[in-house]
Amino acid sequence: MTIICVTCGVETGPQPPATCPICADERQYVPANGQRWTSLDELQDSDQQIKISELEPDLWGLNAPGHGIGHTALVVRSGDDVVLWDPIGYLDDETVEFVRGLGRAKAVIASHPHMYGVQIEWGAVLDAPVLINARDQQWVQRQDDRLELVDGTVQLLPDLVLHRLGGHFAGSQVLEWTSGADGRGTLLASDTIGVNPDRKTVAFLRSYPNRIPLSAEVTMRLARDVQDMHFDRCVNNFGGVLDTDAKEAIMRSAERHVAWVTGANDADC
Repeated sequence: MTIICVTCGVETGPQPPATCPICADERQYVPANGQRWTSLDELQDSDQQIKISELEPDLWGLNAPGHGIGHTALVVRSGDDVVLWDPIGYLDDETVEFVRGLGRAKAVIASHPHMYGVQIEWGAVLDAPVLINARDQQWVQRQDDRLELVDGTVQLLPDLVLHRLGGHFAGSQVLEWTSGADGRGTLLASDTIGVNPDRKTVAFLRSYPNRIPLSAEVTMRLARDVQDMHFDRCVNNFGGVLDTDAKEAIMRSAERHVAWVTGANDADC
């Protein structure tokens, strides 16, 4: 039986700890009503469903409303292959068949521990390896032979490159999809670089729910590290999209962030 944290939606071992380590960390939280666990069997027996949406050609979103932290998994297709990015903490037969129908699964990859979901279950049903950044391996709550450690830059497919940037977590990753946006390129940024609701700027945070900013130095490093990648569009896992000029928006946002955390804008306070 697959045991799942109700709050973050991440799978754990057959004997879960008293408190989910991912939620107990300062970047997440344990709700006021305490730690609760569920199971994949229990969710599949409930009215839980997955909403599938096409976000752009060859990119789909999978979302299970009301479950876990509410993020959307992304399925990107490259030729005859697909990559499942940031798996959600739920799956059902219909969605599995949909993903299988898009192509062969090259890998299941989470950008960081908040997005692990039921990654082992997804890897099993798609017969794919589950890639974990080596710097975050201590956060993996369920071990399995499908887990493979990676780090740095990994060329997954001709137009899909995995990059470790760090920041939000030491192993936080982004996925560069050079064929996305009709060849302009799409960056799957997750929470490593968080697209803001204004659809014009991004955020650089250690914790999004607890509002902990990254330092000026780390923020500028993240912004600079993506400038040599091929993308014009940027998407996150909560519906945030920078449709165009994403690199420029990221750099402007980083400069704004630095001005506030270093006190350059204190006269406006």
